[in-house]
Parts: sequence; C-alpha cells; structure tokens
Amino acid sequence: MIRRFLTLALFFSAAVLSQAQPSLPSSFQAKTIHSPVGADIFVRWGGSGPVVLLIHGYAENSDSWAPLAADLMKDHTVVVPDLRGIGRSSKPDGGYDKKTQAKDMRAVVTSLGYDKTFVVAHDIGNMVAYAYAAIYPDKVERLVVMDAPIPGIDPWSEILQNPGVWHFNFHGPDAERLVAGRERIYFDRIWNDFTGDPGKPDEATRNIFAATYAQPGGMRAGFAQFTAFSQDAKDNKIFEQTKLTMPVMAVGGEKSFGPLQAVIMRHVATNVQEEVVVGSGHWLMEERPTYTVALIRKFLDDPPIDHAVASGAGGGSGEERFTPAEYKFPQRGNPGTGSSGIGGIETVVLKGNPDQAGVYTIMLRVPAHTRIAAHSHRDDRVATVISGTWRIGYGDKFDEAKLKALPAGSFYTEPPSRNHFAETGDEPVVVQITGFGPSSTEYVDVTQDPRKSGKSN
Repeated sequence: MIRRFLTLALFFSAAVLSQAQPSLPSSFQAKTIHSPVGADIFVRWGGSGPVVLLIHGYAENSDSWAPLAADLMKDHTVVVPDLRGIGRSSKPDGGYDKKTQAKDMRAVVTSLGYDKTFVVAHDIGNMVAYAYAAIYPDKVERLVVMDAPIPGIDPWSEILQNPGVWHFNFHGPDAERLVAGRERIYFDRIWNDFTGDPGKPDEATRNIFAATYAQPGGMRAGFAQFTAFSQDAKDNKIFEQTKLTMPVMAVGGEKSFGPLQAVIMRHVATNVQEEVVVGSGHWLMEERPTYTVALIRKFLDDPPIDHAVASGAGGGSGEERFTPAEYKFPQRGNPGTGSSGIGGIETVVLKGNPDQAGVYTIMLRVPAHTRIAAHSHRDDRVATVISGTWRIGYGDKFDEAKLKALPAGSFYTEPPSRNHFAETGDEPVVVQITGFGPSSTEYVDVTQDPRKSGKSN
C-alpha cells in the first residue's frame, strides 16, 4: 500500500511539473547545428516575419524565453538556441569566452538561412549578445540587454567587489565536486539572492533548470562561463573602442540592476533607451513576464529612433533636408556620446557619428528644469539654439552668475577641453551641435557625472 501511494504521488508530481514547466511553443522546429568554432548548438525556431534571436543566461536554458517566444512568434521568426555547454547543446572543453560563443550564434543564424536579426538577451546572454553586436554590427537591427554586467565595462571593477556576485569566482574541479548532486541547492542560492519575489522562479521552473545543469558535464560547462570572464574583459575593452550604433534597450529589474543597466550600455553604445521593470528582481521572464514581453515587443516594433527620418532625404546620396517637424526624437531619453550623459536628454544623430573621426551633427532636446554640471568635450563644437532659452556659462563649477540666457537663434561655442555648464528654465530646449569626432564628455567633479552615479534616468 505504501509503495502504491508513493508511486501515485510521484506520478502526480511529474504530471504537475509537466504542466507547469517553462517550455517553448510545441510548433517550433528543432535541430542541432555544428558551429565551426567547436560546438554543436541545439536550436529551436518558429513563427514568421522579422527574425529575433533570443540568447538566454546562466541558471536557465532556452526554455526561459517561453513567454516572449509565444508572443513574438505571432509576427516574428523566433530563433532560440541553447548556449554551448547548456541545455541540449554540446559541452566542449573550451570556447566559453563570449566572443567564441557569439560565433556560435552567428553559425545558428546563417545555418537557418537568416542574416540580419533583432537580438534579445538576458544575464550571461547579454555578454554573448554584446560580442555578437560588436563583431557583426551590420547584422543586428536592434539590441535588447536585460539585467547583467558586461565584463571589463564600467563599473565592472565595482561590481566584482560586491559579495552578491560570489558565484563569479566559484568554479573549478573542487566546486564541481561540492555541487555534484546538490545542483538545486546551489541554484536556489542564486535564484533567491537575485529575485524580487521569493516565489519566483517557481518550483517547477527551478527543477527543470537545475536538471539542465545536473547532466554529465553540465556544471563544468556552466562554471566555464565564469572562468572566461577575464578573457571576456580583455575582448570587451577592444570592442568598446568602436561604439555600437544600432538602437539598444537596456532593461534592469528595479530590485536588481535597475538604471545601472543603461549606465553600462552607454559606455559601449550611442543610442541607448533605459527601462526599469518595477517590482522585479533579476529573473524578468519569471517575475514580470507580461510587462517585460510588452516592453520588448514595443521596442522591436518601434520605427528607427537613432537618426532623423525625412521623406525628402537624398536616398543615401548625402543630401539631407529636414524641417523642424521632421526631427524624430525618441520617446524616452537616450543620451548618446556628444550629449552630457543626462538620462532625460533626447538625442538624434543627424549626420556622422560622434564616436568616430569626422564631422557630426546632433540634435538635443533637453527637458525643463535640467541642470548640467561643469564638464568638457575633447573636440571643438559649435551650437545653435533651435527653440527655448538655453542658459550656458564657462568655468570649472556651476555658477548662476556666469550663465548667459540664449534664446532661439542664438549661437555659442564649446572649445575643446573648455569646461562649461548649462541649465534650462520652465521650458524644454532644443540645441543643434556640430563637432569633429571622436567626441567625449569629462566632468570636472566625477561625483556629478550621471554615468558614474547611476542617476542618469
């Protein structure tokens, strides 16, 4: 009788798990693709329309994308691989640096017959996605990164000092022996440390993901993702020298990375949209799936926001004519290089690239009641006030007495390395700036730099 009861209990538990576990749509096709850099990558894909590549993170596998994949497949082709060493992909001895894994992802995309894609990533997937966008910038339409640092990119050094990321340095043969047979305990610590809701991920999801890593070689391969961070940091320092120009949405959970995700991405990209998922910790797909899915869908479906678009443009000839009504500002602040890193400032690049050598022109819309502390730019810039009244002064610290009010039509200069400061009054101001890149922004008082403080929203 007891044996029969236990059998029924196990059967019931298995049935519950099979109903509740995260899973991609059953209509998706599946295959294993050999990557030329030494791995066999398991991938599932389905839907039709523009292609979206979803890259999962650690303590999860590709099934973590279930809510997003089910929504996007209605009008997108959704490609969902398992990273090397995770899920049903092979577990080679090496190749866990994110540059190599980006090449795995490229092999998946091209083997399925696709080329340009949107890319959406979470956790360690962010690191792979950044390497992918840096290596293949013309193959990424838009990039979404969610709640994780990028090795080597500020404030990486400060993040490494946080005791909460103990697992970054927990790897190697002894760690494998300690965790063997206790995978669920190990992952519970990670899930619990970074969640905003103690009930998420739920039991079924935890069991499925833990089983993924309990496969032979699973923890060795999982730990290898962290072992590669030192190499990733070196690679990213090189990638950082050429900024990403595609639109980027940086999403942080309010109880995890929050606005820091955008701070990180503004070091490596010129067109960053900041979003914070209220009430969520790190596990966005498990904690706030409906809101997060809607956020991603809106970003992917929005028209381009990185350049002004005008129907009278010269079709790539370099001839461009814009009326004020044709400047297409983004709906949220996206302070790219050439602005002062203030999160509320909306930036449109009209010509050139302020991160590269050559002439560029940008348009800034600065909200009312915005104050910009003393700072400088390394390039020589000239500017015209298009609308509103811009108050600007020169000096090493903000000084009301040195401000001059410049109404629409006014002209001013920002000489190279000359410290200046500015503010707006009761109305927003639009300013057009032309310079010769590459540009930069250096604050006199680094504690007032919004990119360092994480207060750029």
